[in-house]
Amino acid sequence: MKALFIGGTGTISSAITRLVSQSPDWELYLINRGNYSTEIPQNVHTIIADINNETMVAEAIKDIQFDVVCDFIAFVPEQLERDYRLFKDKTRQFMFISSASAYQKPLSSPYITEGTPLSNPYWEYSRNKIACEELLMKWYRQEGFPITIIRPSHTYCERSLPVAIHGSKGSWQVLRRMIEGKPVIIPGDGTSLWHVTHNSDFAKAFFGLMNNKHAIGESFHITGDEQLTWNQILEIIASALGVKLKPYHISSDFLAEVGKQYDLEGGLIGDKANSVIFDNTKVKRAVPGYVATTRFDQGAYAAVKHILKHKELQIPDPEFDMWCDKVIAAVEKAKKELL
Repeated sequence: MKALFIGGTGTISSAITRLVSQSPDWELYLINRGNYSTEIPQNVHTIIADINNETMVAEAIKDIQFDVVCDFIAFVPEQLERDYRLFKDKTRQFMFISSASAYQKPLSSPYITEGTPLSNPYWEYSRNKIACEELLMKWYRQEGFPITIIRPSHTYCERSLPVAIHGSKGSWQVLRRMIEGKPVIIPGDGTSLWHVTHNSDFAKAFFGLMNNKHAIGESFHITGDEQLTWNQILEIIASALGVKLKPYHISSDFLAEVGKQYDLEGGLIGDKANSVIFDNTKVKRAVPGYVATTRFDQGAYAAVKHILKHKELQIPDPEFDMWCDKVIAAVEKAKKELL
C-alpha cells in the first residue's frame, strides 16, 4: 500500500512517519521542502516540492496512485481546494488534520465526543479548521470524496513540552523560568482539566485509521485518557527539571486582554482555559486495542532529558520573558494599591 503525507516532519506527523515507515505493508512518500531531511527515515520517498506549487506537485505524482493521502499542514479552505484538485482521483482515503479546539466554546459540558458541536468564536484558527471540515463533508456527501477528519488535542513530543502559555518561540522560555526560579504564569487557578497526548500514542491511533473502511466519512479525535490540571502539568515539568515550581495564577480573561500579541484569547478562552474530558470510544471502536501508554510524567521526563541535551531546542525568548515579568509586576502593584 502507498501513502502520501503532505508535511511529515512536525510534532504529530514525525511520529506517524516513523511508525508507517517501519511497516512492511506500506510504502511512504512525503511532500515537503526538504528542510528536515535528516529526520526522515531512509526508506521513505521524499518529493521535494512546495505543495502550493500545484503544477510541480501534479507532475511529480502523475504516475502514482495512493491508498492514503494526508495533509498535515492545511489550515484554510483554499488549501483543501488545492488538495482536492490534486488528489480527488489519486487516493482511496484523504485524511485531514483538524483540531479539537474546534469544539464549541464555551462548552455546555466538559465531556466531549465527536458529536459535540463545532463552534469557536474566540479563535480564528479554529474557525478556519471548522470551515475546512465543512468543505470536506460537502465533497464527501455530494461527490463521494473519501475523507477522514482527525482532531488532535494538545500533542507533544521530545522536542517541546505542553505549557499553558508561551511566546512565539515555543516552550523553552517557560522551562528556563522554572530553572531560574522565576514565577510561572498559570491561567485561572490552574485547576481546569486538560489532556496532553504523546505523539507516539497519537501515531498508533492514526495508523490504525489509515486504509480503514470504518473511517471513511467520519471524524475522530485522538487523545490520551489521562486528565491533568494545569497545576499538575507544570508541577510535573518542574519536577523533571529538578526544581520547585513557583506558580503565579492570573485570570484567563486578563491574560487574554493583555496578551493579544500571543493570541491568548484564542489559545486560552478558545482552548486551554476550558476543562475538557475527551471520550475516545469512537477511535477505540475503529482501532481495536488502541490505548495511550505514555503517562505524562514519563513523557515529560524523557522530553526534559532530550531538550537539555540539545542546545538547538533551547530557543530563548527574552521578549516573552519580559512580558511575564511585566504582567506579574502589574498584578502585584494592583494588589498593593487595593490593600
